[in-house]
Amino acid sequence: MASISREEVTDEVLMMRFQGGDRAAFAGLVRRHKTNVYNFILRQVRMPQIAEDLVQDVFVKIVQNAADFKHEARFSTWAYTIARNVCIDHLRKAALRRHPSLDQATSTGNGEEGPTLAERTADAHPTASVERVAIGAELGVRITHAVERLPPEQREVFLLRELGNVPFKDIAEITGVPENTVKSRMRYALERLQEALAEYEDYARALR
Repeated sequence: MASISREEVTDEVLMMRFQGGDRAAFAGLVRRHKTNVYNFILRQVRMPQIAEDLVQDVFVKIVQNAADFKHEARFSTWAYTIARNVCIDHLRKAALRRHPSLDQATSTGNGEEGPTLAERTADAHPTASVERVAIGAELGVRITHAVERLPPEQREVFLLRELGNVPFKDIAEITGVPENTVKSRMRYALERLQEALAEYEDYARALR
């Protein structure tokens, strides 16, 4: 049986096939989107194990609600709406049951959680020089912290756009605000990140 190629069909066609009982089509959707959905959730909850669990929740909900997917809709928009709601539910429950701790410090804008992006940056260059890997790790930590320090509404738009490649129009639908507001949030996010990373411009060029 021929395997499903990423270029062969759109997400929406795969979803239609899954609605018709094709389990391989759903596996194709998971392969396409699992990593980006995980990264989106990780930037919201900042704990890898929890992010992995929530990714599973997202795809379980996609299966459970498959019949609700409309053929004219974009699958990615629908999936990220589910992912966003899963994150909101988790953070709301966590806020109710947690006592103040260092784990919550990131919510104040001081984002000091583990440098997962840095680890991935280093791992992505196994044959690079020690200096290059060190620069990549330092930049990765800086990027991670800069993104975590963004105001929540700006961070959300930035992650949907950059990790999910979700169009502004669809982000407006997901977040429930006008498209112009989404674009403004993205612009402010980019300005904040540019300011935060200005001193690392030479490092960024060295990685190219």
